[in-house]
Amino acid sequence: MAGMATHVITGAGSGIGAAVARRLHARGDDLVLHARDAGRAKELAAEFPGARTLVGDLADPDRLSWAFSHQTLPDRVDSLLHIAGVIDLGRVGDLTPKTWRHQLDVNLISPAELTRHFLPQLRLAQGHVVFVNSGSGLNAYGDWSAYAASKHGLKALADSLRHEEHPNGVRVTSVYPGRTASAMQAKVHQQEGKEYDPSKWIDPESVATTIVMALDLPKDAEVNDLTVRPGR
Repeated sequence: MAGMATHVITGAGSGIGAAVARRLHARGDDLVLHARDAGRAKELAAEFPGARTLVGDLADPDRLSWAFSHQTLPDRVDSLLHIAGVIDLGRVGDLTPKTWRHQLDVNLISPAELTRHFLPQLRLAQGHVVFVNSGSGLNAYGDWSAYAASKHGLKALADSLRHEEHPNGVRVTSVYPGRTASAMQAKVHQQEGKEYDPSKWIDPESVATTIVMALDLPKDAEVNDLTVRPGR
């Protein structure tokens, strides 16, 4: 994907999302950075000069359409990168409906809603949708049920979208990183009651490398599923 492509990115404020945004910004691509509120949008605009912002709360997918109707959406979208996510660990017997809904809303329903909004632009550009999933989208363990359910659902969303949009030339990639050094990983360790050492986990820049590689692959091929595991 060469020269002045337009990328809509969620989660650009930290971790993998920030690493991807830095890569694409540095090479001169056009960025549309999603933010949950106006204050966060202002911070992202300052961090990535020239980038546009799009405000909407992923925790409230029912209102995203209303929020977007009051903003100017890009006419062309070469890639939609779903990188934002939330996590709250807990045993099935302890998790409340509120905790379940929050993770499903942010991690699954809002990506579906964003994709719905940008599909016309993606079809026009024969663009690319990237879902940054998780190892939990392939396997589920104790205390991870709500988060894993949202990520298993995200895999189903990506797989269905790939079948539906292949005739339109839209590529769909799911990336499944293992534990990555980030604010989310620090929170996970805190919830697990473990000491957090970021040097033990994948650098977000390494995951960003795999995402940009998938974006830049020539149009005659696509990466469907890509698993990234800690190398040490």
